[in-house]
Amino acid sequence: MTEQRTPAGLSEVAELDLKPALEAVLMVVDEPATEEHLAKVLARPRRAVADALRELADEYATQGRGFELRLVAGGWRYYTRPAYAAAVEGFVLDGQQARLTQAALETLAVVAYRQPVSRSRVSAVRGVNCDGVMRTLLQRGLVEEAGTEPETGAILYRTTNYFLERMGLRGLDELPELAPFLPEADAVEGESQEGVPSFDPDAIDGDDAHDDVEHRAGSGHSQTET
Repeated sequence: MTEQRTPAGLSEVAELDLKPALEAVLMVVDEPATEEHLAKVLARPRRAVADALRELADEYATQGRGFELRLVAGGWRYYTRPAYAAAVEGFVLDGQQARLTQAALETLAVVAYRQPVSRSRVSAVRGVNCDGVMRTLLQRGLVEEAGTEPETGAILYRTTNYFLERMGLRGLDELPELAPFLPEADAVEGESQEGVPSFDPDAIDGDDAHDDVEHRAGSGHSQTET
């Protein structure tokens, strides 16, 4: 009979108190850590890790700590508590504006709700050329390429896990309903199926040149945002 041995490193880790071990690991993660990964690293059953994580989250909330442990984008990570956002913003930004522009937020919203979507379709929905804004969102890791549209060959884009993390969402199904904010959304969606030619906002790159999209009211101009 062959004796099963636990590697020395894992054996030592398995002897550690679970909650402090989880805290130590979560202090150094740069993206949400899944329960499966944490269980493997700490040589513990997934159920034990999941229970400990939820207990830690409840303890932090009860104690009113300045941080909290959240389940976001399929994994766990520490976040500063919203009530102390002003203090954190003052320290990190030190008076500098590091937020997305209004144009970038609007473009990101279109991608989030209509993904996968091409740049020309995003531009048509917003009524302006979104090339520069899309490049910014790509550089910040909030959107990514998601293949091409079969009919036109246009590159399609979708939001990333980093987007979910920054928004504090477990998944896209937690995005708020559009109806309360955009009562005309159904009508706009209907128009988008009619195949109205776009003003070709991607002429420079040429990848979305023949994408058929709708024009919303006021989209007759073709200024470019950056």
